[in-house]
Amino acid sequence: MIRVYRAGCRACEPYVGEVGDWVLPGDALWVDLVQPTVEEDKAVEVALGLSIPTRAEMAELEASSRLYRENGATYVTADMIHHGDEDLPSIDPVTFILTTGPLVTVRYSDPRPFTMLLDKLDRDPGLCRDGADLFLNLMEATVDRVSDVLSRNAAKVEAVSSVVFSGRKTVGFDHLITRLGRAHIANARIEQSLSGLARIFAFSALDDRIEQSAEPREHLKSLARDAQSLISHNQAVASSINFQLSAALGLISIEQSSIIKIFSVAAVALLPPTLIASIYGMNFDVMPELSRPWGYPAALVAMVVSVMLPLAWFKKKGWL
Repeated sequence: MIRVYRAGCRACEPYVGEVGDWVLPGDALWVDLVQPTVEEDKAVEVALGLSIPTRAEMAELEASSRLYRENGATYVTADMIHHGDEDLPSIDPVTFILTTGPLVTVRYSDPRPFTMLLDKLDRDPGLCRDGADLFLNLMEATVDRVSDVLSRNAAKVEAVSSVVFSGRKTVGFDHLITRLGRAHIANARIEQSLSGLARIFAFSALDDRIEQSAEPREHLKSLARDAQSLISHNQAVASSINFQLSAALGLISIEQSSIIKIFSVAAVALLPPTLIASIYGMNFDVMPELSRPWGYPAALVAMVVSVMLPLAWFKKKGWL
């Protein structure tokens, strides 16, 4: 689908009609390609005189495939987070093409920053004067959205920490480790998105439309600082996740050791009475105690004493 935002408009209008008849409006500020077909790619290529990367090309991780200039246009591809409100947010590449005319975006998902920017444009249609302004405002919405997702993930990690170190006997570590694992995956995806944005900000600063204008240049520098700050915060969250995973595994080992210790103490404490019972369970003719009236009570007392003495010794040593 081809969507076009025009100067002074209050909506990004989808093009309806034959793709071959599509003509770029003269006042277009933004051409948004959403899950474009091959025909739609070609129509935009013909209208703007530039190449549109395919989905496979957008997914490549090499810097030369994600950040480059061609025919006077600057191409940057960002891994943008979508479904950020879920436990496991997804990331999908989105390509931004800065041209001498409108900004061109190519995407196969619907990240929240696009909706956020359209809402801002509805409130203030004059917010963006050209494609560079749109690009910077989209990047600002992207950074804001990543910040929201990062804050939510950090809150989840903090909630898990309060349970891990609550000191309760039964915590349910299997569930907590699952939650920490999901937080770790989300953290890695946030890191991937932020690192890509930092590279984009450094590369975009060389674009003539930004480099030669003071306001866009300062705006981009501010975004770069925000991205670096979020990267540092995300790394702190990653350290917290790793610490809590290690702590949870250590507490599981301690819990298992405590259980094994109880069984070991019980086994040692029951050895003497077992020995006594085994002795008096033997069938020999000459066992004088068996014929005595006090024999049975004496054997019981001996068993109880033989249990109590090891337990008292273990308690004195601090093993219980």
